[in-house]
Amino acid sequence: MDTREEWLNSATEGLVGEVLLPAGLAIDGPRRVSCGWPSRGALAATRRKIGQCWAPTASGDGTHELFVSPAIEEPVRVLDILLHEMIHAAIGCDKKHGPAFKRAMLDVGLAGKPTATYAEDGTALHAALADLAGRLGPYPHAKIDYTARPKEGTRLLKAECPECGYTVRVTRKWLDVGLPTCPCGVEMKEAE
Repeated sequence: MDTREEWLNSATEGLVGEVLLPAGLAIDGPRRVSCGWPSRGALAATRRKIGQCWAPTASGDGTHELFVSPAIEEPVRVLDILLHEMIHAAIGCDKKHGPAFKRAMLDVGLAGKPTATYAEDGTALHAALADLAGRLGPYPHAKIDYTARPKEGTRLLKAECPECGYTVRVTRKWLDVGLPTCPCGVEMKEAE
């Protein structure tokens, strides 16, 4: 397959037929799957979000919108994240990670906390996902290293008192209006 979306859509069909339906779960209505950053927590230092499901009510055309983080590239991991999001779509996003979600995740074979599920090595689910990944072929995606993004510098510039060394930060806009006055009464200078 040439695109991630082709791969993910084919994966979704396989997961519905091979995992969800045998567990008594079905997704009502259309669905779209894509590789994209979750709306919150995608780059968090802890408890990073790696998938997200949006309810059909959030979509302009009433479609379930499912996302898998571009920071993930290992096919079986992509599939277990996708399965997690598909459970949200099947039971209703309003159920969040409550009892209905926990029951469904256990029914399909996912392990871990409801907020951080995975297909455990050596389980039937892991083997099924590995088999599906093998049939789908390579996941046409390379991991995005979110730590490589350039850090934004401060927009504030430093002003310093030449007499006492007192410093403040100020925007260019206000420096252009005029330099601030130090509490000691001396006009401050823009620091290099």
